Amino acid sequence: MLSGIKQKAIVGKNGKVELSTTELPEGTVVEVIVLVEPPTKENETTYLLKSEANKKHLLKALENVEKGNLIYVDLDEYEKGGI
Repeated sequence: MLSGIKQKAIVGKNGKVELSTTELPEGTVVEVIVLVEPPTKENETTYLLKSEANKKHLLKALENVEKGNLIYVDLDEYEKGGI
């Protein structure tokens, strides 16, 4: 009968993966399957807040929205070249 141990690990230098468990005695034969988690997608706001310059622009844009300082563009007119 197969049993399993689930563990998270981080790939180290030169692709080395280390697992540490007291559940397996030395010399136990194991089969290893590596499931790779997809990279986490950073949302755009988090990305913009990393740079001080971008952060200032973003906060200024939010301030303008709150004050109602907005420019409305009619995309149909823009595409026709009317703007």
